[in-house]
Amino acid sequence: MAKTFKILVFLGLLGIFSAMAITYGIYHHVKDSIPTVDELKDIELRIPLRIYTSDEKLIGEYGEQRRTPIRYEDIPKALEHAILAAEDSNFYHHPGVDIMGLGRAVFQLVTTGQKQGGGSTITMQVARNYFLSFEQTFTRKFTEIFISLKMERELSKHEILELYFNKIYLGKRAYGFEAAAQVYYGKTLAELDLAQLAMLAGLPKAPSRFNPVVNPSRAVIRRNWILQRMLSLGMVDKEDYQLAVEAPVTATNHGVTPDIEANYVAEMVRSELYETFGDDLYNTGMSVYTTIHSGHQEVANAAILDNVLNYDMRHGYRGSLETRPDLIEAPLEEQTAVLKEISGFKDWQTALVIKTDDTSADIRLENGEQATLVWDALKWARPYIDENSRGEAPKITSDILVPGDIIRVRPNTELGWLLTQKPKVQSALISLNSSNGAIESLVGGFNYFENKFNRITQSKRQPGSNFKPFIYASALNEGFSAASIINDAPVVFNDPNLSSAWRPTNDGGKFYGPTRLRQALYRSQNVVSVRLLDGLGVRPTLNFLRRFGFDPAELPNNLSLSLGSANLSPLQIATGYAVFSNGGYQVQPYLIDKVIDRDQNILFEASPVTVCENCTVLDKTSESEIQMGLFETPKGILSLPIAPRVLDPEVTYIIYDIMRDVIKRGTGRRALVLKRDDIAGKTGTTNDGRDAWFTGFNGNTVTSVWSGFDNSSPLGAGEWGGSMSLPPWIDYMRYALQGSDPAYVDKPSSLVTVRIDPETGERAAPGQSNAIFEVFRKANVPAQRIVTEQTPNIELDSSTTEEEEQQDSALENLF
Repeated sequence: MAKTFKILVFLGLLGIFSAMAITYGIYHHVKDSIPTVDELKDIELRIPLRIYTSDEKLIGEYGEQRRTPIRYEDIPKALEHAILAAEDSNFYHHPGVDIMGLGRAVFQLVTTGQKQGGGSTITMQVARNYFLSFEQTFTRKFTEIFISLKMERELSKHEILELYFNKIYLGKRAYGFEAAAQVYYGKTLAELDLAQLAMLAGLPKAPSRFNPVVNPSRAVIRRNWILQRMLSLGMVDKEDYQLAVEAPVTATNHGVTPDIEANYVAEMVRSELYETFGDDLYNTGMSVYTTIHSGHQEVANAAILDNVLNYDMRHGYRGSLETRPDLIEAPLEEQTAVLKEISGFKDWQTALVIKTDDTSADIRLENGEQATLVWDALKWARPYIDENSRGEAPKITSDILVPGDIIRVRPNTELGWLLTQKPKVQSALISLNSSNGAIESLVGGFNYFENKFNRITQSKRQPGSNFKPFIYASALNEGFSAASIINDAPVVFNDPNLSSAWRPTNDGGKFYGPTRLRQALYRSQNVVSVRLLDGLGVRPTLNFLRRFGFDPAELPNNLSLSLGSANLSPLQIATGYAVFSNGGYQVQPYLIDKVIDRDQNILFEASPVTVCENCTVLDKTSESEIQMGLFETPKGILSLPIAPRVLDPEVTYIIYDIMRDVIKRGTGRRALVLKRDDIAGKTGTTNDGRDAWFTGFNGNTVTSVWSGFDNSSPLGAGEWGGSMSLPPWIDYMRYALQGSDPAYVDKPSSLVTVRIDPETGERAAPGQSNAIFEVFRKANVPAQRIVTEQTPNIELDSSTTEEEEQQDSALENLF
């Protein structure tokens, strides 16, 4: 007996020493994989890039892993209980490894040859998720155990739970429970009920198998099992349990839901920062605050959307997408499946025409609902023939639709649903703070998701008459005045930089004879602009245009420059107009105001070039230094704190005053609806109406709108800058300027106002009844009539100014 006991003791000791030796051997083998204490306490989550407006509204999110870290204190108790019930009910009582659980797992593996039950604790899952791969090997499992034991020594239970709640993968690119709440329910964890929290608690075991969106029935089984466990463990009472197990599945795929739609802005920021940070941009938790104002951006979006849709309706209906009469009697599931295959836009719906009568149509929407299109929602749809013409107005519904037609409809507050179609035309808007170049709103096109081409920064189009104010500013700078007379008469130019002799004309072939510069600009007379540039010289004018940020190498070296034949982006045009708006200073547009890391440390903060009228720039800055990049970025961009003055304040004010007349009596008269005396601007329409512009401003804000087709097709008869791009400018500026005091461009005290003869530009005679006031630089106050050349013997148009004002389109420039 004693001998047997000794043998057993020996074998026991041998087993212990063998186990210790094996354990030491395994530890020695895996020790390099065990993190240090510092690594345990310095765990970083992969957090996506988030982009915000200046008032902290989310614009966009970029990153493979959706994650919103939370602290332990913010974890709902019901969720913590659900996780403990589902994953590790003994969490607060084991040292990181559950010996009984591991024993059960080993027994199952030995007896069945398969792994049937998990022996992992929450601590072990954290160790695996943060430090190890998911390969099924004994080495990895032992490493996981050693890391877990070390974590339990170095971290508190709450710290370990916090890591678990923020790291675990829960399907649909969601990492962590806060992100999962947003993905599946569109809410924060704090807003979820017990049933929803238990549903999320079922995801860690198998995110795809128990996904409530993909497999709702299996997800409910898992949820109810967790609720039963919570009840048995005393974590929930019977009443709450019963309500939760009876709750319906409410999860849907919410994806990333920005607070403000500004996709062109988000992509501009992402691409700019990627040049500096590379792939780290998407997982290091940076937050970017832009200069965009959320309210301004929302109004800009609506203005461009309405503009494009209104143009599209003006030019007629292009017909149904296709006709499928076989679908009318098909099952509902088949109807909706076909409709969903056809992409829509925003909150539009694809619809099937089920039945029509004389004044309405019954339709099936892609969401399965049935609706009715009333006559007022249909009657606009005259047949499209081409950009210049439409067919006859419809008299009954069958002139527009027939049963089986597949169409698009959009919601309308008055009519319910409105027949619509995907527009082909494009429009874009940019608005700047002229004192420092901050971009306050930007819309790069009609639909970012259909076409990511940003027409504000990437599209170079001819601005037409929108460019003329820069030519006139050059003239004023060289000694011309607003009362200088230029003869608007036929002329032939043999410019060596043009391929043939050129005979510029005004719209409609009219000529107005001797014309003051003020009239010529607000009436957008082409011949005056060409004669003016011819007198100034193309080369000196090109050099002058550097002041507005234009590169002479990008501008035509011939007289067509006077009519806006250069290819320029709306951003360049708006930046140039900012010089007029801020009193003559050159600023640079910028979009990124601040970049911070996950710990709220500032990685970058913009230092924009800013107008400071009472400041003195000590060091003269070369033109090459003035030409900065599009944005202020964390690396490699020179920052000039004080904007350089590039235009004489007298010239600046006179141009501004003339462009106020564009609003009061010229091609921008529609803007009078704003009832603002401080606004100024200029229309622009290129040859055959391929590009339509309006750029306008007051002393604080510059906004430019471009409209046209990407393929440069003509916009059609009656489409000008004043009809196509001015309306969205008005809609936007009505909001941007609301409640603000008038902001005029400062008038220098050195300017002189005198009465002149409106026909000759000379000083008015005492008592002259038709005399008008004009503003002059002191050196340019007229003593006699100023005429640049003799008026030839031609027949001049005798239309009165009042008649011209009644004909908006007749005054537009067609280059």
